Order: sequence, then C-alpha cells, then structure tokens
Amino acid sequence: MKHLIIYAHPANHSFNHAILEKAIEASPNNVVVRDLYRLNFDPVLTWQEFSQTLSQQYSPDISTEHQYWREADVITLIYPLWWMGFPAILKGYLDRVLSYDFAYQNGEIESIGLLTNKKMQQFVTLGNPNEKYERKGFLAAFEHTLGKGLFEFCGISEVQMHYFGDIGLKETDYAAILQEVEQSCREILK
Repeated sequence: MKHLIIYAHPANHSFNHAILEKAIEASPNNVVVRDLYRLNFDPVLTWQEFSQTLSQQYSPDISTEHQYWREADVITLIYPLWWMGFPAILKGYLDRVLSYDFAYQNGEIESIGLLTNKKMQQFVTLGNPNEKYERKGFLAAFEHTLGKGLFEFCGISEVQMHYFGDIGLKETDYAAILQEVEQSCREILK
C-alpha cells in the first residue's frame, strides 16, 4: 500500500516530529512525506486560483499534490491542534488541494466525493488532557468537522482520529503514544 503523510509542525524537535518518525518507521517502502513547513507551502487560496479550479486548471504545485493523493491508499495527517483546528498551513493546504473536480464535484442533489477507496488516519496532539476536550464535547466536534465531515465529503469513508493529550507535560507516557502510532500505521496499511 502507498502511504502519504502530510506533516504540519514548524519544529524538528517537537513530539509531532517523533510521531512522524514513528509513522515512517512503521510504513513499508511506499511512503511519501509532505512536510509543509520544510516545503514552504503557500497556504493562500486566491480568488483567481479558486476560479481556475472550477475549469480544472490547477497550479503546478497543486497538480503535484493531487498526484500524491491519487497514488495514496492511506493518507496520514500529523499536526498539533491550534485554536480548535488545523494549523493555518495545513488548513490552507487542504483548501488548495481538495479542489473542485479533484476531491469533489456537484451532483444533482448533493456533492459527490471523488477520493474513494482511500483510508485516512490523523494524529492530533493536544496541550490539555483528552478528558477535558471530551467533557466539553470538543472531541466529538472534531470527529464531525476535522475528520469525517471534511474527508467523507470528499469520498474517504474510513477516517480514524487519534488524539494525544497532555503533550509537553513530563508525566505524559510518550512511549505509549508512539506505540499507538506504530500499531495504527501497521493496521491501516495491511
């Protein structure tokens, strides 16, 4: 299986980077990593670019990303939760890459997702305990918006969300988190 990893964290020494390294290690040879900060990816979707996508005119950088997504069987997103959402660079990446006639198109009654036969997993780091987000209903909201809402709309029917809380605290069991990352990658890539 071909594994595409989209990584969105600015620091090479972060725990997110350790998650990235573990995901790569747990993958077969067919892994492609798109490190958005190292790529200096431009996250700004201009009106001109948006208009051109409606007639399948994609900029070269987006055509490259489309090819990676087309070839992937499994797509993994690795990112910290910032202000209850994706980091801006990842949000902009998705705004630009999940374009019309690539990720979806209009049907007679509703939109049709075009990214079928793909699986997705997301590894999301949180600064607070998972229980705090759960108690407030945030984890359920993330499932519906950052996970299934967005990607099922685009045709990806299997979206697994993994939330790792208390990142940055000394008592956090980082080894257990990395073990979960490894296990999840091995299972989804079967």
